[in-house]
Amino acid sequence: MKHIVILLDGAADTPVAELGNKTPLEVANKPNIDKLAGLGEMGMATTVPGNLPPGSDVANLAVFGYDPMKYYTGRSPLEALSMGVHLELSDTTFRTNVVTLSEDEPYEEKTMIDYSSDEITTEESTQLIAAVNEALKTDEYEFFSGISYRHLMVWHNKENNFKLTPPHDISDRKVTEYLPEDRVLLDLMKKSYEILKDHPVNIARKERGLRPANSIWIWGNGTKPNLATFDELYGVRGSVISAVDLIKGIGTGAGLNVVDVIGATGNVHTNFDGKAEAAISELKNGADFIYVHLEAPDEAGHRHEIDNKVKAIELIDEKIVAPILAYLEGSGEEFSMLLMPDHPTPLAIRTHTSDPVPYILYKSDVCGEASPTSYTEENAKNTGIVTEHGYTLMNKLLGK
Repeated sequence: MKHIVILLDGAADTPVAELGNKTPLEVANKPNIDKLAGLGEMGMATTVPGNLPPGSDVANLAVFGYDPMKYYTGRSPLEALSMGVHLELSDTTFRTNVVTLSEDEPYEEKTMIDYSSDEITTEESTQLIAAVNEALKTDEYEFFSGISYRHLMVWHNKENNFKLTPPHDISDRKVTEYLPEDRVLLDLMKKSYEILKDHPVNIARKERGLRPANSIWIWGNGTKPNLATFDELYGVRGSVISAVDLIKGIGTGAGLNVVDVIGATGNVHTNFDGKAEAAISELKNGADFIYVHLEAPDEAGHRHEIDNKVKAIELIDEKIVAPILAYLEGSGEEFSMLLMPDHPTPLAIRTHTSDPVPYILYKSDVCGEASPTSYTEENAKNTGIVTEHGYTLMNKLLGK
């Protein structure tokens, strides 16, 4: 039997005035997802325990079937796994975004213009992080380049005792009250601005009408993770398909095969077709479990791109769910599919919440009469089916 997770990152939302007080899930044309909602179990699941932050790290661990209360050690160390960065137990790691800050004020009074610097290309940001590392690296800390705006810093032999703010939580706000209290981290960020503001990459970006990545922003601290493998936990082997290091890192730590897809960007312009083809290829080659992660709805939520959030859901339905479902139905093999967000990313607040998310659990070997319904937050709530510990959905998916 094959088992598939299709993860619509941040797709859940609250009613949006510009959408007639409906959510993107209510507005989106998604016939394939709605078909599964009518055939399978639809309900609500809590993926973020009350005392943990509502990040994609915590929430995706839960969807992967890992109890975050047991396995969560921070976001950046999971990304380090994907990047192949060796960590010691005494290291503290940090997600390091290249961001766009306003230019005219002193650093402490600048505004967070764009947490992704217009979703800067990996080629450009690699040069910027190299410049930062060359100027600021010491025996204590060093920087590693990742994908697009997402990078990594490792502080060796340092206790993880920092409270830091994600840059996507403070879009269009002054950074003053969100700066690190630690003087070393703040000093690194301020020095990075002097290094990056006139870097040739940023001069060229401004000439092209793009935002410059003129500072690093340090957050997402954590320590070396110790995940049991997916095979140890569930007796199943499989593959992960994602554009972002966080999900790839969870897959690596879980001992799953991590598949790179050319043109996978993590936004609405990602290579949806390539991701679906990769998933089908892995199934054909014997994988029994596939985790397909789609970042685009989350990015649109953070950027308050209403139309793009709806479009992302529709593209996932058309280019991910439809071809994977068609392949599975034509294969003659029984399968189960879990479709859900990791957390809500409401357009109104442009960041994550800990609210429960709607899910669909479909099993091809459970014959039921189709009911006309749509996959929405409200319809999922109205079923009365609640999974208090989201990580337990994996047992249901796998029939454990």
